[in-house]
Amino acid sequence: MYPVHDDDVALLLSLTVAAKRRPAALDEIITALATAQHGEIPAKSKLVDAFARMSVCGLIAEAAGGYTLSTAAQTIMAVLRAKDDSATRLARIKQQLTDFDAKDKHPIIRVTQEQLLAAIQSYKAAQHNHHGKNIQTDKPKTKTSWIPTKDLVQGKQHLPSKRSKP
Repeated sequence: MYPVHDDDVALLLSLTVAAKRRPAALDEIITALATAQHGEIPAKSKLVDAFARMSVCGLIAEAAGGYTLSTAAQTIMAVLRAKDDSATRLARIKQQLTDFDAKDKHPIIRVTQEQLLAAIQSYKAAQHNHHGKNIQTDKPKTKTSWIPTKDLVQGKQHLPSKRSKP
């Protein structure tokens, strides 16, 4: 495949994350794309072109109202290591894409700029609502029911012993 664009590589990496269990919607893909590129989202026109290029090569498929990786793309993504950082992963994917040879022509997936704009706006709205918070780790603090030992001792009443006095 020649030439390989950075947006193509980032799109494949984000689809790997977003469509892990089921086909991903555009807003899930945008969220994964922003996470992979440290908050940066490519221009809408570049993403439209990346969807078209990757679908013609047969690397992206449309399924059940979402988008997923084809089997050829999954074999390309199999070379990724869990310990690699984002830059190393992007470089490995780019190398695999340069060696990839698309044998057949596949139908083009047409994603419009309006669809991407709506997905980007929903991503930014979600970021604005959770500004400064990590949704996965922030938990409401519960009131503890622990009573310090000092309070227990001070409130304890001495009961009379059961010994009988002679």
